[in-house]
Amino acid sequence: MRQHKFAVGDRVAFMPNKADPNVRPGIYTIVRAMPMTSVGCQYRVKNEMDKHERVIDEAQLRAT
Repeated sequence: MRQHKFAVGDRVAFMPNKADPNVRPGIYTIVRAMPMTSVGCQYRVKNEMDKHERVIDEAQLRAT
């Protein structure tokens, strides 16, 4: 079984793909690890600039 790569409180860099044109790239904080899906690991993250929260796939996150 696959494990989540990041923990609550970790700061990560979000790299949006072409499917996310309206999502701001930048530094986010992991708010919580979401349950595993067929896509893989996902996280609820909060943007440090605008404080907006969203769910993002682990593949789009990089450690800072």
